[in-house]
Amino acid sequence: MQPFVFPRWSNKLVQLMGVVLGIAPIYVIGLVWYGASPKTTDVGYAPKQPVPYSHALHAGELGIDCKYCHTTVDKTSFAAIPSTETCMNCHQRIHVQSPKLEPIRSSFATGLPVEWTKVHDLPDYAYFNHSAHVNHGVGCVSCHGRIDTMEVVYQHEPLSMSWCLDCHRKPEQHLRPVEEVTNMGYEPPSGQTQLARGSALRAEHNINPPIDCSTCHR
Repeated sequence: MQPFVFPRWSNKLVQLMGVVLGIAPIYVIGLVWYGASPKTTDVGYAPKQPVPYSHALHAGELGIDCKYCHTTVDKTSFAAIPSTETCMNCHQRIHVQSPKLEPIRSSFATGLPVEWTKVHDLPDYAYFNHSAHVNHGVGCVSCHGRIDTMEVVYQHEPLSMSWCLDCHRKPEQHLRPVEEVTNMGYEPPSGQTQLARGSALRAEHNINPPIDCSTCHR
């Protein structure tokens, strides 16, 4: 019986497999590096706005509560961009001649909205409900960072699927009393860690966020 002999071209196939196996680790490393890079996740994204609004001044130094401007954050899925009328509640009397506020004054006079650029812009295929999070004790800081220290607002977190799932699987790391959600400097009570306080709140309010696909992809 004649022994089985591989055709000559199979030698090239073996060489090709060697090249592929050599490149594969480099490809995987590159894919992970690119997928986690700020450029990909938009971390640090800080678009120029039509008015140089300082959260460090308004939310930080002046202590204006987030819900004064973002009026729907605890009522609907969207954290409404403040209306021109909200701005003019103060600026009809404060810095009334400031050239930086000309777009606000023009909007107030014409009724046309200021064209703000959205910073935290989720893709259309991802559903997110602000009120569901705010009303269960997830603080603004968890997603937006210390907004009260930002002269220019930028995206602080990646807002990726894995990042969201990490919170849904372990919500206690972000939970606080509902009345403290807009408190940027919130700390757990003396003698308690965030994990302990968050775990107690999770049990008390039976907070078990779903992790199935339809939660965000509807």
